[in-house]
Amino acid sequence: MRKKSWWRYLVSLPILFVYLTPFYILLTVALKHPHDASSRWVMPGYLYLGSFETAINSGRIIQGIQDSFIVTMFTVTLIVIIGAMAAYPLARRISSLNKFVRILIMGVMMIPPLSIIVPLYRTMLFFDAMSTYHGVILLQLTYQLPLAIFIFTSFIRSLTPALDEAAAIDGCGLLRTFFSIIFPQLRPVIVTVVILTGVTAWNDYQFSLYFLQSPQISSVTLAVSRFFAQVNSNIGAAAASAVLGVLPLVVLFLFLQKYFIKGMVDSAVK
Repeated sequence: MRKKSWWRYLVSLPILFVYLTPFYILLTVALKHPHDASSRWVMPGYLYLGSFETAINSGRIIQGIQDSFIVTMFTVTLIVIIGAMAAYPLARRISSLNKFVRILIMGVMMIPPLSIIVPLYRTMLFFDAMSTYHGVILLQLTYQLPLAIFIFTSFIRSLTPALDEAAAIDGCGLLRTFFSIIFPQLRPVIVTVVILTGVTAWNDYQFSLYFLQSPQISSVTLAVSRFFAQVNSNIGAAAASAVLGVLPLVVLFLFLQKYFIKGMVDSAVK
């Protein structure tokens, strides 16, 4: 068994190198003094935390993490609930209307957000949603909900209709059937949706750039971008901000990786 699988580890080494190299360079740049001209491939022989202090004090990375957490948490929660509820009838009721709705949802997924940024901007101004949590959350919800509905629909189709029939015999209505019988079965794919939509919302830059213009509300990506300018850029502070900004996602994935992989496999197989 081990003799046959040695080549898998051999193939995985260059892949692992490609994925870990950016994080290694990011860490070396963040730990180096701004005047250190040594190669970015070489880890410094000293401990310099000045870039992290600059990122926290001048870049307001902590505020960006807090605001991104609020937006991501509400976005993911609404996407899971609304996406699963919308996918349930689409998966269970086979009709021409539902087929058209599924095609429409897939079509929405193909629209680049920047292609309609002008009408979005005017709409946000009209509803006084600029530089607000609910405004960015609604934008994230609008663009990420189609993917969640698509994933939930594919998964619910794999569940036997006998569950719904047994619940109906016991006198359960549609809502009780969904929340008591179907929704608990979606646990693996929920983790998949949480990670996919959560990472997208956390790393969002375009919506934050255009619709978070007040200094009272920020995001991780905006905090990192503050250290880049046309004349002078603080690469060390930007790297330190990126390190601090990516830590919550790394911790989340380490805790949920088993469920994430299981959800991806179940979604593909079923």
